[in-house]
Amino acid sequence: MEMLVSRVKGIMLEPRATWKEIDGEFTKGGDIWGKYIAPLAAIGPLASMIGMVIFGERVAFTSFTNSVSIVTAVERGIAGYVLALLSVFLLSRIISLLGPGFGGQRNDVQGLKAAAYAGTSSWLGGIFLLIPALGLVSLIFSLYSLVLLYLGLPVLMKVPKDRAMGYTLVVIIIWIVVALIVGAILTAF
Repeated sequence: MEMLVSRVKGIMLEPRATWKEIDGEFTKGGDIWGKYIAPLAAIGPLASMIGMVIFGERVAFTSFTNSVSIVTAVERGIAGYVLALLSVFLLSRIISLLGPGFGGQRNDVQGLKAAAYAGTSSWLGGIFLLIPALGLVSLIFSLYSLVLLYLGLPVLMKVPKDRAMGYTLVVIIIWIVVALIVGAILTAF
């Protein structure tokens, strides 16, 4: 737990130094999944689930809310968690597969590190889903995840500086598309 808190603090407050530290670490994918991704990815779905039960669900583009049953909230929470984990998996693979096309490396563990640690801000911002009216704050945290990805991707995947921006932009566009698809699935759910 102490390592988790230390890493979250580092990636949020000192991302450049933390990305360099992450790059040099020998880590197994299972450790990243079990000790970092799994607990942090649960924050948003749990907060959202509790918020739906207590406050209801906001109707898009209005100030109205609809009540939500506990069963529906739990179903959406579970679906949100599974989709969050699936998103990290997909993004990590895409990062690894695209690396060589931009002069970098193909490395699945480094791709997982990039997807996991860049997602930190988004997962922390998920706590604001506890109160539906604070959903915009959660979105701002998600935008900071894009900054974290921009800072860390070239470091971890060894992409030359002159090609790093293009690589990062392609990955960010794919990440946004994945996030929109996940959001559409959860909305339909």
